Amino acid sequence: MHSRAVIACFLLALVSFTLRLRAAAQGTWAVENTFHVGGDGGMDYITVDAQNHRLYVPRSTHTMVIDADSGKTIADIPGQKHNHGVALAPEVGRGFITDGEGSVVIFDLKTNAVLGTLKARPDADGVIYDKATGLVLVSCGDEGVLVTIKADVDPKTGSIDAPIDLGGKPEFLASDGAGKVYVNLEDKDQIAVVDVKARKVLAHWPVAPGGSPVGLSIDVAQHRLFVGCRKPQKMIVMSTDDGKVIADLPIGAGVDATKFDGQQAFASCRDGKMSIVGENASGKLQIVQTVTTAFGAKTMDIDPATHKAYLPTFEFEEQKPGATGRPAAKPGSFMILVVGRH
Repeated sequence: MHSRAVIACFLLALVSFTLRLRAAAQGTWAVENTFHVGGDGGMDYITVDAQNHRLYVPRSTHTMVIDADSGKTIADIPGQKHNHGVALAPEVGRGFITDGEGSVVIFDLKTNAVLGTLKARPDADGVIYDKATGLVLVSCGDEGVLVTIKADVDPKTGSIDAPIDLGGKPEFLASDGAGKVYVNLEDKDQIAVVDVKARKVLAHWPVAPGGSPVGLSIDVAQHRLFVGCRKPQKMIVMSTDDGKVIADLPIGAGVDATKFDGQQAFASCRDGKMSIVGENASGKLQIVQTVTTAFGAKTMDIDPATHKAYLPTFEFEEQKPGATGRPAAKPGSFMILVVGRH
């Protein structure tokens, strides 16, 4: 055999082995613990503080701070009306809670004391901290805008920056860490690409064959977005270079969040299924595992250090035959499922 052919065969075998090794290294995910937290209020986005092993959990009118190892409540931050999410800016020692009534609550990460409240826009919802720009980014659905806040803003006298019109109703968002932010527009079935420094929308990318995009996360290294869609129920994998859809994969009903960890992406769904996307031995993206969680466990966050996923939910009342709508949560039954890799 010609030396070049030998080298080619060797490289092909090496790539195949590497892909099989990568797949094996991901292991199998399973529910390994349940924190029975209790307390009053609903729930929305959960946020992991990997450095301090804490979970921040909005509960409608207050935000619980929970030990990520034991599940014990450390603190409870009051003063919200209809909260949604929490972003952490450790560089300035602050956290930011979105309140759907149109405000953002700023608190101290060490003491959990409220430092102040800034007026935002109605339906302040998804929120992330973008370290590259030093900005807290908030999607405000009712007005279809992206709000930015300087992380070191004066919490008593400061204000938000001028909102950026997105051209649709935003849900969640992701940053590439280099000045671009991607925002899913649920009512337009699109991803808005935003240049934060220039404060303008650069493009609108369709998520077809998905629709009603709500969950969003990013793999910065591979230039990929993972879009959780409800209508139809799909995980759309999209290139951040040009918006091209790389893969569309079936997931459960009622997705609310997607996350990326290691070499895998995750979609948590209300029907009690967590879909995991990874590469098979040939490098093709596919659903590699579906974990049974619990009904209502539609949001999540993942600790990148411990590779544990945290999914909040409740126990629910049994519905009567013929009943429609969502079942009622049992009082005091709030819990957080811990899904680990083995």
